[in-house]
Amino acid sequence: MVSWQGKLLKTYYRLQRFFYRPTGELDVENKRARLEALSKKAKPSNDLQYTAVIADSVSAEWVAPSGSFTDSVILYLHGGVYTRGSINSHRPLVANIANAAKARALIIDYRLAPEDPFPAAVEDAVIAYRWLLANNIAPNQIVVAGDSAGGGLTLSMLVALRDAGERLPAGAICLSPWTDLAITGESWSTKAKVELILDPEEVLKSAKLYLGNANPQTPLASPFYADLKDFPPLLIHVGTDEILLSDSTRFAERAQAAGVDVNLEVWEGMFHVWHFAANALPEGRRAINRIAQFIDQKCTRTLIHHQKK
Repeated sequence: MVSWQGKLLKTYYRLQRFFYRPTGELDVENKRARLEALSKKAKPSNDLQYTAVIADSVSAEWVAPSGSFTDSVILYLHGGVYTRGSINSHRPLVANIANAAKARALIIDYRLAPEDPFPAAVEDAVIAYRWLLANNIAPNQIVVAGDSAGGGLTLSMLVALRDAGERLPAGAICLSPWTDLAITGESWSTKAKVELILDPEEVLKSAKLYLGNANPQTPLASPFYADLKDFPPLLIHVGTDEILLSDSTRFAERAQAAGVDVNLEVWEGMFHVWHFAANALPEGRRAINRIAQFIDQKCTRTLIHHQKK
C-alpha cells in the first residue's frame, strides 16, 4: 500500500503532468539545466564528505559518510537518458545510499550524448572501475550501482568487463534500469497512462542521440540482448507505475535463466527512481535500506575509519 506521502507526491506529479504535458521535444541543454535545478531540492539525510578526484581520465567525486564507515565502495553511474545528469544532479541520492550503506561511493561524470555517443559512457565506466582496482580496492569490496540509464550502463559495464576477462564486482544494483534501447517492452504502452516522470517520445529521441549509428540491440548499449552468464549477484528495483517496468522484469528473467543470482523487487505504486524522494517518502527510505542490506550481504566489509565529531 502506498504511503500517504507517496499518494501526495504522486498527486503533485500528476498535476505537473496535467499543466505541463510532455511535448516529446528534446532540448538537451534545457533538460540538463532543469535536472541540475531540480536536484537542489533534494538534500542528503546527514552530513557527508565530498572529495573531487580524477579516476584516470574520468571526473569523479568521492562521497563518504561522516564518522565510521567500511572499506566497501559503491561505483555509482547516474541516470539521465545518456544525455544529461552529473555528479551534481545525483549527489543527494548517492549521499543517502552511501550513508545507509556505511560505505564510500565514487560517482562519475561519464561522457554524454550527443557530444559523445555510444560507447563513450561504457568506456568511462570501465575506466573508473579499473581505476578502483589500480588503487588497491578489491573486486569483492565493490558494488556497482546506477539508476535509469545508469542502471542499464551498470549492466553494460559488466558485459564489457566480463568479455575482457576482468574480475567482476561483488554485486550490482539497478534502480529502474533502462535495459532495452530498442524499446520492445510491453510496459512502454501498458504503463504509459500512469508514468509520471519520463516522456516516452523524449526518451526515444535520447536513445537515437546516444546510439548514433549503432544497432539498438547492440549488447553493450542494450544489455537486455547480452549474454548474461557469469554475472555477479544483482538487485533490481522498479515501480509498477513506470514505462520501464518490463525493462526490469524481462531482464531479470533472462538473467535468472543464465544462472545469475537476481533479486528483483517490484514496488507497488512506485514511480521512476522514487529513491530520489527518500527524505520525504517512506518507500524511498525503505528502498535505500534494502540497497544497504544487499551491499552488506555481498561485499567483504571491514570498519576502517572513525572521525570524531
